[in-house]
Amino acid sequence: MDLRPILLVTQYDGGRFAGWQRQPVARTVQGEMEAVLARLCGTAVPAVGAGRTDAGVHAHGQGVGVRVPARWSPERLQRAINALLPPDIWVASAHEMVADFHPRRSAIKRRYGYLVGTDDAARSPFRRRYEWAVPRPLAAEALHAEASHLLGEHTFRAFAVARTAPIDDHHRCVIQHAAWVPRDGGWVFEVAANRFLHHMVRFLVGTMIDVAQGRRPRGTIARLLVASDNTETSPPAPAHGLSLREVVYPVSCYAPNG
Repeated sequence: MDLRPILLVTQYDGGRFAGWQRQPVARTVQGEMEAVLARLCGTAVPAVGAGRTDAGVHAHGQGVGVRVPARWSPERLQRAINALLPPDIWVASAHEMVADFHPRRSAIKRRYGYLVGTDDAARSPFRRRYEWAVPRPLAAEALHAEASHLLGEHTFRAFAVARTAPIDDHHRCVIQHAAWVPRDGGWVFEVAANRFLHHMVRFLVGTMIDVAQGRRPRGTIARLLVASDNTETSPPAPAHGLSLREVVYPVSCYAPNG
């Protein structure tokens, strides 16, 4: 049967999910999407994500690759899947891709954002699901200085959960952008890279917040970038402040009419 490769740019509120990856019992984003795709296509259709977000992590632009019967155009599939998905998942756009497209291996950049609230209203029920309420003041110059050490290619063994990557993985990532940006009521940490390790952004945020609150010395990020393990890294920041904002693919991955 002729199968059409389609990229579904997907948004979800991660609060009621046990992460992206399907699990035998727990509710997951992949599980919900595959259940809907099976109903639409009459057969099992794998939904392959660009990254495996953890429990509680949100997405504004997760890349989800599917291969469906050719009768499904991107537009038709987007309308049909949105009609059946639960309200905490939504497909924002759909694109036809070239035959050898892979949602994870073809990606050249992933962009995350982490929200930190520093005002009293950060504890509001309308904000607390999506940002980390930090009660103590943060030193802006410390945030900026620590983030500046991240740019370029580094080994991130200190900022990854031990033994979650393959044993021969080099743990190297190329950070294309890393910055703390002030916003109403707090900060957003913006980071983009060619790849990320398990809990990497959350470890980075937790460590930089500790430095900005004076619990750790300036230059901690630079020192940990040459560490061989994560034993001296701060605990990871809570999952609910993190969102996968965007996954970028080369133009050559999109079909001419995609």
